[in-house]
Amino acid sequence: MRHFLTIRDFKRNELLEIIELAIEIKKELHSTPIKYLEGKTLGMIFAKSSTRTRVSFEVGMYQLGGHALFLSSRDLQLGRGERMSDTARVISRMVDMIMIRTFSHSGIEEFAKYSKVPVINGLTDKYHPVQILADYMTMIEHGKGAKSNIAYVGDGNNIASSWLLFASKIGMDIRIATPKGYEVDADVVKYARECARISGSRILISNLPQEAVIFSDVVITDTWVSMGDEEEKEKRIADFEGFKVDSQLMAIAKKDALFMHCLPAYRGLEVTNGVLEGKQSVVFDEAENRLHAQKGVMVWLNNARKRHNLG
Repeated sequence: MRHFLTIRDFKRNELLEIIELAIEIKKELHSTPIKYLEGKTLGMIFAKSSTRTRVSFEVGMYQLGGHALFLSSRDLQLGRGERMSDTARVISRMVDMIMIRTFSHSGIEEFAKYSKVPVINGLTDKYHPVQILADYMTMIEHGKGAKSNIAYVGDGNNIASSWLLFASKIGMDIRIATPKGYEVDADVVKYARECARISGSRILISNLPQEAVIFSDVVITDTWVSMGDEEEKEKRIADFEGFKVDSQLMAIAKKDALFMHCLPAYRGLEVTNGVLEGKQSVVFDEAENRLHAQKGVMVWLNNARKRHNLG
């Protein structure tokens, strides 16, 4: 049994296999969708609220023939102090898969340790792997692939960490620019550099946005104030001065560079409205592909395609 907690846990060919599967399943929507997960159930545990994660997993499970249960922390005994391990052992006896969107990555690791079924990371403080699969799927659809140069500008958060891991596994060059004090975790950078030596990926860690963006094929950013960071909002806005993705910054990327953002976006802070709504922006394709990428993950974890004699 496999979990989907972080890009770290997967080989290059496995990641690409999941994305190829997601692309195939998306195409099937226009013909006769196959109910790969008919009769299966997905428990969705939300300690952090969400638009894209909630809708994409719930709709995805429905389209695959299964059923999803929404469980907020207020609906569970977790909210009253029940141990994560106990909750995992109970719920995993009743459903076929579990998706968790929560704060602490160590919490989801503990849950997975005691779960009898696959656990999918819908977001933690450290990683957001399902988002990166949707991002790369969107890149492929827009003519970008493994030879692309990736630029990330902003907070060294779960998106930055997951993109660094993914690029280093796939073999893409990636340049990350964050303000001083907001860098990607050192252990993630160290592991990514080890992967890069095998894949041929080139990694640059910088504090200068222009150094990251110049001649890039894809420019990525994320909110400066994530859920849970609200008390630091004013300090963060000041610390991130000069890291806004605007038309001037996009102008030094390649002319056909894509702009990506996992959303929600705070227009005027990490990105201007002109860039977000501009011709290079693919943020809403990216958001839609959360649905399809996650279907790929769920089908892959259940080995459902092979059970349908389709690969």
